[in-house]
Formats: sequence, structure tokens, C-alpha cells
Amino acid sequence: MTTYPVSPERHDSDPSLAELLGAGARMAPHWAVPADPAPAPVSPAAIHGVVVPDASARLIAASAYGG
Repeated sequence: MTTYPVSPERHDSDPSLAELLGAGARMAPHWAVPADPAPAPVSPAAIHGVVVPDASARLIAASAYGG
């Protein structure tokens, strides 16, 4: 395993976006790719039995996501 030294003053603060992107890029080759393909999309008409509380529905309807 490769270690990346970090100075003590840098360790105490939050990493920058560039550091996070670099860490992700270094880790990417170690992530396994799922063998199975992603499931096919489901038609909205096929979805049934989902219950959403009124307060949650109002919250989503009032947000940028609800339109």
C-alpha cells in the first residue's frame, strides 16, 4: 500500500477540492466494477404502493425539485 505523507499543519484542516479529486483519482483503479449491468429503468406506471406523508409531499412540491 502506498502512503502519502501529510504535514501536521495540513492534517488539521479540511482538504481542498483539488486534494479530494486527486485522492479519488488515485483510488479509482482499486474500486471493483460490478459484474452485473445496471437494472433497466422502471416505467412510472409500474410503480405502485408508495405512500408519501402529506408533509413530505408539500416539502418536495415547494422545492426546486418539485417544480
